Amino acid sequence: MPKKTKSIKVTDKGKAWNKKSSPTGYRVERIPMNKTILIVCEGQTEKLYFESFPVLGVRVDAINLQGQSKLKMVESTQELIASTDVAYDETWCVFDMDVRKGEVEYSDFDNAILQAINLGYKVAYSNDAFELWFYLHFNYSDAENLRTFYYDELSKRFGLNYQKDGKRYDFCLKIYFLLNEHEHSSQANAIESAKSLFKIKEDLPYHQQNPVTKVFELVEELNRNLRR
Repeated sequence: MPKKTKSIKVTDKGKAWNKKSSPTGYRVERIPMNKTILIVCEGQTEKLYFESFPVLGVRVDAINLQGQSKLKMVESTQELIASTDVAYDETWCVFDMDVRKGEVEYSDFDNAILQAINLGYKVAYSNDAFELWFYLHFNYSDAENLRTFYYDELSKRFGLNYQKDGKRYDFCLKIYFLLNEHEHSSQANAIESAKSLFKIKEDLPYHQQNPVTKVFELVEELNRNLRR
């Protein structure tokens, strides 16, 4: 039987996630791993986004611990590190706070951040949603929006129902590339906007820092190790 091939939409031809590496006559040198980074996330979106950064000489292990409380995520991170032979140079916890859940969420959010910091981990937290980071690629806003606002805005930018289809595996797999290729998107602007928002709110308790996303710190770390 002929070998089955994967069909590719015409509109996706040539996209970064569909490109195949071309054979080369040069011998490929083994790149030494200079750093190992563990990224523990609470969702598929975050995991696939960070895994898409084309880093070189850095091992990035992104793990989805969806369905756990923030504090439990930090505890699970401890267990992961204790059960592996990998000596991680950096450990990042990535989670957000849903303000609609009220005071229970506030306490869990604040305590998880404090616990992670006490353990020497870095925390790329977002308030109210991780999607604030995506939104800042297109616009700046210092309003305390609910996550549904960011879902609606991203729906317009990507021409889909983000709340329904933006969480699908195939979309999450290419969100990094879509943000890089969109004519109105700028990661550099997102970083500067996120820094400005944090500077305004940094003296407040974590659950009151809205809108804030410290994802920019993890992005800057990964950018320092990009394949040039």
